[in-house]
Amino acid sequence: MKIETLIRHCMTGTALAGLLATGAWAQSSSGTSTGSAQSTDVQQDRKDLHQDRQDRNADQRDINHDRRDLNNDRADRNADNRDIRHDQRDINHDKTDVSNDKSQLAKDNAQYGKGSAQSQAERKDLRYDQRDLNHDRTDRHKDVSSRNADQRDINHDRRDLNKDRADRNKDQRDINKDKKDLHKDKHGK
Repeated sequence: MKIETLIRHCMTGTALAGLLATGAWAQSSSGTSTGSAQSTDVQQDRKDLHQDRQDRNADQRDINHDRRDLNNDRADRNADNRDIRHDQRDINHDKTDVSNDKSQLAKDNAQYGKGSAQSQAERKDLRYDQRDLNHDRTDRHKDVSSRNADQRDINHDRRDLNKDRADRNKDQRDINKDKKDLHKDKHGK
């Protein structure tokens, strides 16, 4: 009976040793997969962080470009406004000239007659002044159109600038989130 008891104890010990070995192996493999999963999370978080930084920097470049465009468009608009004011002064001056020429033509017609040399010279002067007036009105109209186009560009650039700022801020929030995730993955907190 002693041999049977000895064999039973040996079999129980072998079964118990196998069970313990299997448990240890299962525990070590699950620890390794958790470790590799954690390593994969860290790598992915680093990639996300790098990509978000690139996105943020690209958005900042867009913001800088939009600011330059906005400043250039403002300068163009202001130059057009100066041109408009200058053209309006010319128009006012030409209107005065036309009015003076008309009154002088009426005087010359009354004094010398419609076919006189003075009246013809005054008509010629009146035509030149009228041509100048029309030319200044055309210039003013072009400057107003240009100014309005510049104002539309300014409004468009402002919208782009605001959109780029929102994108940059979103990317910064993503960066902050990725930093937190990376810290959690490294330190488990």
